Order: sequence, then C-alpha cells, then structure tokens
Amino acid sequence: MVIAARDVRLTLGGAEPVEILRGVDLAVAAGESVALLGASGSGKSSLMAVLAGLERATSGKVEVTGLDFAALDEDALAVARRGRIGIVLQAFHLLPTMTARENVMVPLELQGADDVRERAEAELTAVGLGHRLDHYPAQLSGGEQQRVAIARALAPRPSLVFADEPTGNLDAATGARIVDLLFERRRATDASLVIITHDAALARRCDRIVELADGRLR
Repeated sequence: MVIAARDVRLTLGGAEPVEILRGVDLAVAAGESVALLGASGSGKSSLMAVLAGLERATSGKVEVTGLDFAALDEDALAVARRGRIGIVLQAFHLLPTMTARENVMVPLELQGADDVRERAEAELTAVGLGHRLDHYPAQLSGGEQQRVAIARALAPRPSLVFADEPTGNLDAATGARIVDLLFERRRATDASLVIITHDAALARRCDRIVELADGRLR
C-alpha cells in the first residue's frame, strides 16, 4: 500500500475547535488511481494535506510510502516528501521569477538528482512544452502553467501524486486536455494518483471513487 490511513482525525481551532476529519480510513495500492469526491467543505483538501505530510493529523495512523508520518517531525516530513510525493494544485503555484525549465528543476535539485537540466527539459517536452522552456509563468496560458506544474510534480518520479482540483482554474476544453495529460504521465511513470475533486465526471476516470462528506468517508 502506498497509503494506509486509519481513524484519521483532524481538529483545528482554539477556544471553539472544529473537527475537520472524523475517523477516516483509506488505503491506496501502488499504481492505483483514486478520486476523493465531495462538495466544498467536505474535508477533501484537508485529508490531502494530512496524507501529503503538509498537515499533521490530530490522531490516527498515517502511513505513506512506507513511512509513519506521525513519527516524523516537520523537517523529517519535508525530507520524506522529496522524490516520494508530487502535488498538482488548482492555482499552479509556479515560482514567478523562474522559467518553466527552472520551475521543474527545483524539486530535482532538492532531490539531489543528476542531469537536472536535461531531466527538466525532457519532462517539459513530454507535456508538450519543449518550445516554452525559457518562458516565465506570466508568459504562459493557464493550461500551459498547469502542464509545467504536472511536469514539476512528476519529474522526480514520485511513487504518489496528489492533484487537488487540477482543472479548477481552466476552461472545459483545456481542463479536459490537462486531465488526459495527467493520466497519461501518471501511467508513464507508474505513480499512484489521488485526485481531489467535486466533479463526478473527473472522478469516474479513476480506478476507484471514495466519497467524503462532513469529514467522513461514505
């Protein structure tokens, strides 16, 4: 299993705490694609943050890529994510002062990879942006920026990729092409894929759908 989560709970707030996740159990096999489907406010992005090691669960077991996230401190979690977990977000989150090539090079450099420049160029070529290597995010369309984000997430060859509403900032036609590309690159790299979405049609592209409502899996 690339994800083994059991009785995961997340409570946020001080004087009036809010329970965001209420005892979530989730297992994802290596190479599997899973959709976390639910309405806004259901806890989807919070669950992704916990499973990606970006947020610490209040209680429960969170084992990802064979590591016990509960046993790791913040620095160790950051190291654990490198090369193991890729993340594609709705808002792209590219570094605006870096070119497309440089954005993809960043996680490879953090990973300590060899041939960083060549690998970044190959990954951008694979997503159809071999002619945009030296363009900055502001010079790219929304669809092109999301292609760079996909290349950046997959370049280190992670075993697990999260995509949080990956088409949310794109028009329907561009979004459809991005989804096709995401699944194509996921198959090419043999990564597990977890898509966080409210779109039932997108969810049906995955091997399995898990529905989340009020912080619980249905």
